Amino acid sequence: MHTQGSQAITRWLGEQQEAMVRLLADLVNIDSGSYDKAGVDAVGARLIRFFSEHGIEVSVTPHAEFGDILRAEIGDVRRSEHRHNVLLLGHRDTVFPKGEASRRPFNVKDGRAYGPGVADMKAGLVMNAFVMAAFKRFAPQVPLVALMTGDEEIGSNTSRDFIIQEAKSAIAVFNAEPGRASGNIVTGRKGSLTYRFDIIGKEAHSGVNFTEGVNAIAELGHKIVALHDLTHIEDGITVNVGLVSGGQSVNTTAPHASAEFEVRFVTNEQRDAASKAIKAIMATSRVPGTTTKLVCKSNFLALVPTAESEKLAAYYLQSARDFGAILEGEFTGGCADSGFTASAGAPTICGVGPVGGKAHTAAEYIELHALRQRAYILAETIRKVLADAC
Repeated sequence: MHTQGSQAITRWLGEQQEAMVRLLADLVNIDSGSYDKAGVDAVGARLIRFFSEHGIEVSVTPHAEFGDILRAEIGDVRRSEHRHNVLLLGHRDTVFPKGEASRRPFNVKDGRAYGPGVADMKAGLVMNAFVMAAFKRFAPQVPLVALMTGDEEIGSNTSRDFIIQEAKSAIAVFNAEPGRASGNIVTGRKGSLTYRFDIIGKEAHSGVNFTEGVNAIAELGHKIVALHDLTHIEDGITVNVGLVSGGQSVNTTAPHASAEFEVRFVTNEQRDAASKAIKAIMATSRVPGTTTKLVCKSNFLALVPTAESEKLAAYYLQSARDFGAILEGEFTGGCADSGFTASAGAPTICGVGPVGGKAHTAAEYIELHALRQRAYILAETIRKVLADAC
Protein backbone atom coordinates (compact mmCIF):
# COMPACT_ATOMS: atom_id res chain seq x y z
CA MET A 1 0.00 0.00 0.00
CA HIS A 2 1.51 3.31 -1.05
CA THR A 3 2.04 6.27 1.28
CA GLN A 4 -0.67 8.36 -0.36
CA GLY A 5 -3.25 5.65 0.38
CA SER A 6 -2.05 5.45 3.96
CA GLN A 7 -2.39 9.20 4.40
CA ALA A 8 -5.89 9.13 2.92
CA ILE A 9 -6.92 6.38 5.34
CA THR A 10 -5.57 8.32 8.31
CA ARG A 11 -7.25 11.51 7.16
CA TRP A 12 -10.61 9.79 6.63
CA LEU A 13 -10.48 7.99 9.98
CA GLY A 14 -9.73 11.35 11.60
CA GLU A 15 -13.06 12.61 10.32
CA GLN A 16 -15.09 9.66 11.67
CA GLN A 17 -15.13 10.22 15.43
CA GLU A 18 -18.79 11.23 15.63
CA ALA A 19 -19.83 8.40 13.33
CA MET A 20 -17.82 5.94 15.43
CA VAL A 21 -19.55 7.12 18.60
CA ARG A 22 -22.98 6.81 16.97
CA LEU A 23 -22.31 3.24 15.88
CA LEU A 24 -20.89 2.40 19.30
CA ALA A 25 -24.01 3.78 20.99
CA ASP A 26 -26.22 1.66 18.75
CA LEU A 27 -24.28 -1.50 19.59
CA VAL A 28 -24.08 -0.87 23.34
CA ASN A 29 -27.81 -0.16 23.52
CA ILE A 30 -28.58 -3.68 22.26
CA ASP A 31 -28.56 -6.43 24.90
CA SER A 32 -26.30 -9.21 23.65
CA GLY A 33 -25.50 -11.61 26.45
CA SER A 34 -23.96 -14.84 25.22
CA TYR A 35 -27.20 -16.81 25.67
CA ASP A 36 -29.33 -14.07 24.08
CA LYS A 37 -29.14 -15.22 20.46
CA ALA A 38 -31.65 -12.63 19.26
CA GLY A 39 -29.64 -9.82 20.85
CA VAL A 40 -26.27 -11.03 19.56
CA ASP A 41 -27.76 -11.31 16.08
CA ALA A 42 -29.28 -7.83 16.39
CA VAL A 43 -25.78 -6.46 17.01
CA GLY A 44 -24.74 -8.39 13.94
CA ALA A 45 -27.56 -6.89 11.88
CA ARG A 46 -26.44 -3.38 12.81
CA LEU A 47 -22.88 -4.20 11.76
CA ILE A 48 -24.09 -5.75 8.51
CA ARG A 49 -25.94 -2.51 7.76
CA PHE A 50 -22.76 -0.52 8.39
CA PHE A 51 -20.71 -2.73 6.10
CA SER A 52 -23.38 -2.60 3.41
CA GLU A 53 -23.32 1.20 3.50
CA HIS A 54 -19.60 1.00 2.74
CA GLY A 55 -19.89 -1.56 -0.04
CA ILE A 56 -18.61 -4.50 1.99
CA GLU A 57 -20.42 -7.83 1.83
CA VAL A 58 -20.87 -9.95 4.94
CA SER A 59 -21.42 -13.71 4.88
CA VAL A 60 -23.49 -15.21 7.69
CA THR A 61 -23.05 -18.70 9.11
CA PRO A 62 -26.22 -19.37 11.10
CA HIS A 63 -26.35 -21.14 14.42
CA ALA A 64 -29.54 -22.43 16.00
CA GLU A 65 -28.68 -21.69 19.62
CA PHE A 66 -26.00 -19.00 19.76
CA GLY A 67 -25.19 -15.91 17.73
CA ASP A 68 -24.51 -16.37 14.03
CA ILE A 69 -20.93 -16.02 12.82
CA LEU A 70 -20.29 -13.01 10.56
CA ARG A 71 -17.41 -12.71 8.12
CA ALA A 72 -16.61 -9.57 6.11
CA GLU A 73 -13.80 -9.35 3.59
CA ILE A 74 -12.25 -6.94 1.15
CA GLY A 75 -9.40 -7.14 -1.32
CA ASP A 76 -7.37 -10.08 -2.54
CA VAL A 77 -8.37 -12.52 0.20
CA ARG A 78 -7.13 -16.08 -0.26
CA ARG A 79 -8.16 -19.10 1.75
CA SER A 80 -5.19 -21.44 1.78
CA GLU A 81 -2.42 -22.75 3.98
CA HIS A 82 -0.22 -20.03 2.47
CA ARG A 83 -0.50 -17.07 4.84
CA HIS A 84 -1.78 -14.04 2.98
CA ASN A 85 -4.69 -12.33 4.75
CA VAL A 86 -4.89 -9.92 7.67
CA LEU A 87 -7.51 -11.03 10.19
CA LEU A 88 -9.40 -8.60 12.43
CA LEU A 89 -11.05 -10.53 15.24
CA GLY A 90 -13.95 -9.58 17.49
CA HIS A 91 -16.95 -10.96 19.41
CA ARG A 92 -20.44 -9.51 19.72
CA ASP A 93 -21.59 -11.18 22.94
CA THR A 94 -21.30 -9.72 26.43
CA VAL A 95 -21.60 -11.06 29.98
CA PHE A 96 -24.63 -8.94 30.88
CA PRO A 97 -28.25 -10.10 31.33
CA LYS A 98 -31.29 -9.11 29.32
CA GLY A 99 -32.47 -5.61 30.24
CA GLU A 100 -29.04 -4.27 31.21
CA ALA A 101 -28.89 -1.94 28.21
CA SER A 102 -32.15 -0.25 29.15
CA ARG A 103 -31.13 0.02 32.81
CA ARG A 104 -27.86 1.79 32.00
CA PRO A 105 -27.71 2.77 28.33
CA PHE A 106 -24.72 4.20 26.51
CA ASN A 107 -23.60 7.50 27.98
CA VAL A 108 -20.60 9.81 27.84
CA LYS A 109 -19.03 11.68 30.74
CA ASP A 110 -15.68 13.46 30.97
CA GLY A 111 -14.31 11.92 27.82
CA ARG A 112 -15.30 8.38 28.68
CA ALA A 113 -18.08 6.24 27.25
CA TYR A 114 -20.00 3.85 29.50
CA GLY A 115 -22.49 1.04 29.02
CA PRO A 116 -22.70 -2.77 29.00
CA GLY A 117 -20.00 -4.22 26.77
CA VAL A 118 -18.64 -0.83 25.72
CA ALA A 119 -15.05 -2.02 26.21
CA ASP A 120 -15.46 -5.78 25.99
CA MET A 121 -15.76 -5.51 23.15
CA LYS A 122 -18.17 -3.37 21.20
CA ALA A 123 -15.71 -0.50 20.84
CA GLY A 124 -13.30 -2.98 19.25
CA LEU A 125 -15.98 -4.03 16.78
CA VAL A 126 -16.53 -0.39 15.85
CA MET A 127 -12.81 0.15 15.35
CA ASN A 128 -12.54 -2.93 13.14
CA ALA A 129 -15.57 -1.89 11.09
CA PHE A 130 -14.21 1.60 10.38
CA VAL A 131 -10.74 0.29 9.53
CA MET A 132 -12.34 -2.12 7.05
CA ALA A 133 -14.35 0.74 5.57
CA ALA A 134 -11.26 2.93 5.26
CA PHE A 135 -9.31 0.27 3.37
CA LYS A 136 -12.30 -0.48 1.16
CA ARG A 137 -12.42 3.20 0.20
CA PHE A 138 -8.71 3.94 -0.28
CA ALA A 139 -6.86 0.61 -0.60
CA PRO A 140 -9.43 -1.94 -1.77
CA GLN A 141 -6.81 -4.46 -2.85
CA VAL A 142 -5.58 -5.08 0.72
CA PRO A 143 -6.64 -8.60 1.87
CA LEU A 144 -8.62 -7.94 5.05
CA VAL A 145 -11.02 -10.28 6.83
CA ALA A 146 -13.16 -9.29 9.82
CA LEU A 147 -14.61 -12.17 11.83
CA MET A 148 -17.37 -11.33 14.31
CA THR A 149 -18.39 -14.21 16.57
CA GLY A 150 -21.15 -14.64 19.14
CA ASP A 151 -20.05 -16.83 22.05
CA GLU A 152 -16.57 -15.80 23.20
CA GLU A 153 -17.62 -15.03 26.76
CA ILE A 154 -18.69 -18.66 27.26
CA GLY A 155 -15.72 -20.32 25.59
CA SER A 156 -16.24 -19.91 21.82
CA ASN A 157 -17.44 -23.49 21.51
CA THR A 158 -19.45 -22.76 18.34
CA SER A 159 -16.96 -20.37 16.73
CA ARG A 160 -13.59 -21.92 17.60
CA ASP A 161 -13.29 -23.94 14.38
CA PHE A 162 -14.09 -20.89 12.24
CA ILE A 163 -11.48 -18.81 14.06
CA ILE A 164 -8.81 -21.47 13.63
CA GLN A 165 -9.65 -21.92 9.95
CA GLU A 166 -9.30 -18.19 9.27
CA ALA A 167 -6.05 -18.09 11.24
CA LYS A 168 -4.50 -20.70 8.98
CA SER A 169 -4.63 -18.19 6.11
CA ALA A 170 -3.55 -15.15 8.14
CA ILE A 171 -0.24 -13.37 7.93
CA ALA A 172 -1.27 -11.36 11.01
CA VAL A 173 -4.14 -11.41 13.51
CA PHE A 174 -5.31 -8.41 15.52
CA ASN A 175 -7.81 -9.22 18.27
CA ALA A 176 -9.76 -6.11 19.25
CA GLU A 177 -10.17 -6.89 22.92
CA PRO A 178 -9.83 -3.63 24.87
CA GLY A 179 -6.44 -2.04 25.33
CA ARG A 180 -5.32 -2.14 28.94
CA ALA A 181 -6.16 0.86 31.12
CA SER A 182 -2.48 1.84 30.77
CA GLY A 183 -2.88 1.86 26.99
CA ASN A 184 -0.75 -1.24 26.57
CA ILE A 185 -1.58 -4.09 24.23
CA VAL A 186 -1.55 -7.78 25.13
CA THR A 187 1.22 -9.97 23.76
CA GLY A 188 0.67 -13.01 26.00
CA ARG A 189 -2.37 -14.55 27.67
CA LYS A 190 -3.12 -17.51 29.85
CA GLY A 191 -5.34 -20.25 28.56
CA SER A 192 -8.07 -21.97 30.55
CA LEU A 193 -10.05 -25.16 30.90
CA THR A 194 -13.41 -25.20 32.65
CA TYR A 195 -15.01 -28.42 33.84
CA ARG A 196 -18.06 -29.75 35.60
CA PHE A 197 -18.06 -33.07 37.39
CA ASP A 198 -20.95 -35.00 38.89
CA ILE A 199 -20.56 -37.67 41.56
CA ILE A 200 -23.14 -40.36 42.24
CA GLY A 201 -23.30 -42.02 45.65
CA LYS A 202 -26.13 -43.73 47.51
CA GLU A 203 -28.64 -42.32 49.95
CA ALA A 204 -29.24 -43.84 53.39
CA HIS A 205 -30.51 -42.63 56.74
CA SER A 206 -27.41 -41.24 58.43
CA GLY A 207 -28.44 -42.51 61.86
CA VAL A 208 -30.22 -45.80 61.25
CA ASN A 209 -28.48 -47.12 58.10
CA PHE A 210 -25.26 -45.12 57.88
CA THR A 211 -23.14 -47.99 56.59
CA GLU A 212 -25.54 -48.62 53.72
CA GLY A 213 -24.91 -45.14 52.33
CA VAL A 214 -22.22 -43.87 49.96
CA ASN A 215 -21.55 -40.18 50.54
CA ALA A 216 -20.95 -38.31 47.27
CA ILE A 217 -20.08 -35.10 49.14
CA ALA A 218 -17.25 -36.89 50.96
CA GLU A 219 -15.84 -37.94 47.59
CA LEU A 220 -16.30 -34.38 46.36
CA GLY A 221 -14.14 -33.14 49.23
CA HIS A 222 -11.31 -35.48 48.33
CA LYS A 223 -11.43 -34.44 44.71
CA ILE A 224 -11.43 -30.72 45.56
CA VAL A 225 -8.27 -31.13 47.64
CA ALA A 226 -6.60 -33.12 44.86
CA LEU A 227 -7.57 -30.55 42.24
CA HIS A 228 -6.27 -27.62 44.26
CA ASP A 229 -3.00 -29.48 44.75
CA LEU A 230 -2.43 -29.04 40.99
CA THR A 231 -1.91 -25.31 41.55
CA HIS A 232 1.67 -24.11 41.05
CA ILE A 233 1.68 -20.35 41.40
CA GLU A 234 5.33 -20.02 40.46
CA ASP A 235 4.65 -21.70 37.10
CA GLY A 236 1.46 -19.74 36.43
CA ILE A 237 -0.83 -22.75 36.90
CA THR A 238 -3.93 -22.23 39.05
CA VAL A 239 -6.96 -24.42 39.77
CA ASN A 240 -10.09 -22.94 41.30
CA VAL A 241 -13.17 -24.90 42.31
CA GLY A 242 -15.73 -22.13 42.19
CA LEU A 243 -19.12 -23.84 42.40
CA VAL A 244 -20.26 -26.81 44.48
CA SER A 245 -23.60 -28.43 45.24
CA GLY A 246 -24.92 -31.71 46.53
CA GLY A 247 -26.80 -33.72 49.08
CA GLN A 248 -30.42 -34.40 49.91
CA SER A 249 -30.75 -33.56 53.59
CA VAL A 250 -28.56 -33.19 56.64
CA ASN A 251 -29.59 -36.62 57.91
CA THR A 252 -29.07 -38.47 54.61
CA THR A 253 -25.80 -39.67 53.15
CA ALA A 254 -25.43 -37.56 50.03
CA PRO A 255 -26.56 -39.43 46.91
CA HIS A 256 -25.12 -36.83 44.56
CA ALA A 257 -22.66 -33.95 44.45
CA SER A 258 -21.36 -31.66 41.72
CA ALA A 259 -18.72 -29.01 41.22
CA GLU A 260 -17.39 -26.70 38.54
CA PHE A 261 -13.78 -25.60 38.35
CA GLU A 262 -11.35 -23.73 36.18
CA VAL A 263 -7.69 -24.28 35.33
CA ARG A 264 -5.44 -21.45 34.09
CA PHE A 265 -2.08 -22.07 32.43
CA VAL A 266 0.67 -20.20 30.60
CA THR A 267 1.59 -22.75 27.94
CA ASN A 268 -0.40 -25.35 26.07
CA GLU A 269 2.03 -28.01 27.30
CA GLN A 270 0.92 -27.15 30.84
CA ARG A 271 -2.66 -27.51 29.64
CA ASP A 272 -2.02 -31.02 28.36
CA ALA A 273 -0.34 -32.07 31.61
CA ALA A 274 -3.15 -30.60 33.73
CA SER A 275 -5.80 -32.29 31.60
CA LYS A 276 -4.12 -35.66 32.10
CA ALA A 277 -3.85 -35.12 35.86
CA ILE A 278 -7.50 -34.08 36.13
CA LYS A 279 -8.69 -37.19 34.32
CA ALA A 280 -6.64 -39.33 36.70
CA ILE A 281 -8.22 -37.60 39.73
CA MET A 282 -11.69 -38.18 38.35
CA ALA A 283 -10.95 -41.85 37.61
CA THR A 284 -9.89 -42.50 41.22
CA SER A 285 -12.50 -42.93 43.98
CA ARG A 286 -11.45 -42.36 47.59
CA VAL A 287 -14.98 -43.21 48.77
CA PRO A 288 -15.79 -46.75 47.57
CA GLY A 289 -19.01 -47.01 45.61
CA THR A 290 -18.97 -43.51 44.11
CA THR A 291 -18.83 -42.89 40.38
CA THR A 292 -17.81 -39.65 38.68
CA LYS A 293 -18.61 -38.10 35.31
CA LEU A 294 -16.39 -35.27 34.00
CA VAL A 295 -17.44 -32.80 31.30
CA CYS A 296 -15.19 -30.15 29.75
CA LYS A 297 -17.29 -26.99 29.31
CA SER A 298 -14.78 -24.68 27.62
CA ASN A 299 -11.21 -24.70 26.44
CA PHE A 300 -9.22 -21.53 25.72
CA LEU A 301 -5.70 -22.03 24.43
CA ALA A 302 -2.87 -19.82 25.64
CA LEU A 303 -1.51 -16.92 23.62
CA VAL A 304 2.18 -17.77 23.72
CA PRO A 305 4.56 -15.19 22.18
CA THR A 306 6.68 -16.27 19.22
CA ALA A 307 9.38 -14.53 17.21
CA GLU A 308 6.74 -13.74 14.57
CA SER A 309 4.22 -12.34 17.07
CA GLU A 310 6.95 -10.25 18.72
CA LYS A 311 7.79 -8.80 15.30
CA LEU A 312 4.11 -7.98 14.77
CA ALA A 313 3.96 -6.33 18.20
CA ALA A 314 7.05 -4.28 17.31
CA TYR A 315 5.30 -3.00 14.19
CA TYR A 316 2.26 -2.05 16.28
CA LEU A 317 4.27 -0.30 18.99
CA GLN A 318 6.23 1.63 16.35
CA SER A 319 2.98 2.67 14.68
CA ALA A 320 1.74 3.85 18.07
CA ARG A 321 4.88 5.97 18.47
CA ASP A 322 4.24 7.40 14.99
CA PHE A 323 0.98 8.77 16.40
CA GLY A 324 2.51 9.97 19.65
CA ALA A 325 1.54 7.05 21.90
CA ILE A 326 4.24 5.25 23.91
CA LEU A 327 2.89 1.76 24.57
CA GLU A 328 4.22 -1.64 25.59
CA GLY A 329 3.11 -5.22 25.31
CA GLU A 330 2.09 -7.04 28.46
CA PHE A 331 0.97 -10.43 29.73
CA THR A 332 -2.46 -11.05 31.26
CA GLY A 333 -4.13 -13.91 33.05
CA GLY A 334 -7.32 -13.43 31.05
CA CYS A 335 -8.27 -15.65 28.11
CA ALA A 336 -9.41 -14.72 24.60
CA ASP A 337 -9.87 -16.02 21.07
CA SER A 338 -6.35 -14.83 20.27
CA GLY A 339 -5.11 -18.04 21.89
CA PHE A 340 -6.77 -20.06 19.13
CA THR A 341 -5.24 -18.02 16.32
CA ALA A 342 -1.78 -18.10 17.89
CA SER A 343 -2.00 -21.85 18.42
CA ALA A 344 -2.89 -22.20 14.72
CA GLY A 345 0.46 -20.61 13.92
CA ALA A 346 -0.72 -17.12 13.00
CA PRO A 347 1.31 -14.18 14.36
CA THR A 348 -1.16 -12.66 16.82
CA ILE A 349 -1.46 -9.70 19.14
CA CYS A 350 -4.40 -8.87 21.35
CA GLY A 351 -5.83 -5.94 23.28
CA VAL A 352 -5.53 -3.65 20.25
CA GLY A 353 -9.05 -2.28 20.75
CA PRO A 354 -9.80 1.15 22.22
CA VAL A 355 -8.38 1.67 25.70
CA GLY A 356 -10.77 0.85 28.50
CA GLY A 357 -11.19 -0.71 31.90
CA LYS A 358 -13.42 -2.36 34.51
CA ALA A 359 -14.80 -4.85 31.98
CA HIS A 360 -17.68 -7.09 33.11
CA THR A 361 -18.82 -4.49 35.68
CA ALA A 362 -21.29 -1.63 35.80
CA ALA A 363 -18.30 0.76 35.74
CA GLU A 364 -16.97 -0.52 32.39
CA TYR A 365 -15.68 2.29 30.18
CA ILE A 366 -13.54 3.28 27.22
CA GLU A 367 -11.54 6.43 26.59
CA LEU A 368 -13.43 8.03 23.70
CA HIS A 369 -10.34 9.55 22.10
CA ALA A 370 -8.96 6.02 21.75
CA LEU A 371 -11.54 5.12 19.12
CA ARG A 372 -9.72 7.13 16.46
CA GLN A 373 -6.27 6.65 17.94
CA ARG A 374 -6.44 2.86 17.92
CA ALA A 375 -7.96 2.87 14.44
CA TYR A 376 -5.02 4.98 13.23
CA ILE A 377 -2.50 2.65 14.82
CA LEU A 378 -4.16 -0.50 13.51
CA ALA A 379 -4.36 0.83 9.96
CA GLU A 380 -0.72 1.89 9.97
CA THR A 381 0.37 -1.46 11.39
CA ILE A 382 -1.49 -3.28 8.64
CA ARG A 383 0.40 -1.14 6.12
CA LYS A 384 3.73 -2.03 7.72
CA VAL A 385 2.92 -5.74 7.81
CA LEU A 386 1.93 -5.87 4.17
CA ALA A 387 4.92 -3.80 3.08
CA ASP A 388 7.20 -6.25 4.87
CA ALA A 389 5.45 -9.20 3.22
CA CYS A 390 6.00 -7.87 -0.30
